[in-house]
Amino acid sequence: MGQVAWKALFLSLFDYKTEKYVIAKNKKVGVLYRVVQLSILAYLVGWVFVVKKGYQDTDTSLQSSVITKLKGVAFTNTSELGERIWDVADYVIPPQGESVFFVMTNLIVTPNQRQATCAESASIPDALCDKDMDCLEGEAVVAGNGVKTGRCLKDRGSTRGTCEILAWCPVEKRSKPKKPLLGSAENFTVYIKNSIRFPKFKFSKMNVLATNNESYLKSCRYSQEHPYCPIFVLGNIVRWAGGNFQEMASEGGVIGIQIEWNCDLDKAPSECNPHYSFSRLDNKSAETSISSGYNFRFAKYYRDAQGVDYRTLIKAYGIRFDVMVNGKAGKFNIIPTIINISSGLALMGAGAFFCDLVLLYLIKKSNFYRGKKYEEVKSTSRKSLSSPTLNGNQSPEQLDGL
Repeated sequence: MGQVAWKALFLSLFDYKTEKYVIAKNKKVGVLYRVVQLSILAYLVGWVFVVKKGYQDTDTSLQSSVITKLKGVAFTNTSELGERIWDVADYVIPPQGESVFFVMTNLIVTPNQRQATCAESASIPDALCDKDMDCLEGEAVVAGNGVKTGRCLKDRGSTRGTCEILAWCPVEKRSKPKKPLLGSAENFTVYIKNSIRFPKFKFSKMNVLATNNESYLKSCRYSQEHPYCPIFVLGNIVRWAGGNFQEMASEGGVIGIQIEWNCDLDKAPSECNPHYSFSRLDNKSAETSISSGYNFRFAKYYRDAQGVDYRTLIKAYGIRFDVMVNGKAGKFNIIPTIINISSGLALMGAGAFFCDLVLLYLIKKSNFYRGKKYEEVKSTSRKSLSSPTLNGNQSPEQLDGL
């Protein structure tokens, strides 16, 4: 490459190239172009900036703490337990007040169980027997209460019986009260204290009204008029979730309490408020599902004067409440603003490209517009350039294309 060529290449670095625009006097394409522009502009302003707040930086890494505390007293009178008062230490599990807590509403009590031998429940298929050979010694009863001893126990005059087992005797009875024993739990209250923090913006808040009035939390109840009173009546929570408390109290169930924090930190902190929603999370069709409801067993152990251990077995039915917290915070930031504006401008270019396709390929006069938009410039061959017949009649475009 010669010195002249290198010089030309160097000088070309300082050339400025601009696009050639063709104005097409076509009303249909012009209207289409303006409609596309307005649609993109409406999307950018309405959806991106107004609805989605695309001018904000967001923080979804919500840090949350939930503390719960229940209040209420119930009275029962049963053959197993006699007259008894139930308070929060009896019917709330676990007692330390976590984001997931269980309120017992119905129960089956089997008192004074001791480790001994007795007949297994006849409602367990694996315990049924015709002879001793059906009760293999040392074999655990499937879905039962103990280990087989090798004996088949029959009532007088009966040809079929149940296996004798080594277990906590007597075994648990299978029938539960038709009416929930702790149905009055519908009027119990729960205090849900929620503290949240958005670490990116160093913003913290609680769902409790900031007041020095000590009697406020003792008398208030949550409602739309009192969103910063986190005292909820259990019956109201179940009703808001679309359930009936007395029906759920009999078989048990699971209720979800959702606390949503969506905070626009460009506004005053008082505008960042919690929003509550309630839903039933277990199977609602108790008539069509044998797995509906919620229950579990626990025991309270004792020792008599002779040093023999015994226990009271309780099969607890009740409602489990799951408190779930989520949310996000947003605050103005120039970087996402520029990014979203740039994306909108790029979409404008895509709209122009779409209209070009319509103009050049989809309308009747597309060949005419295509000829106006694109110029074809052919370069002169080197052979003709070196020919002695070259004269001064060449056009500037031909010379420039060499």
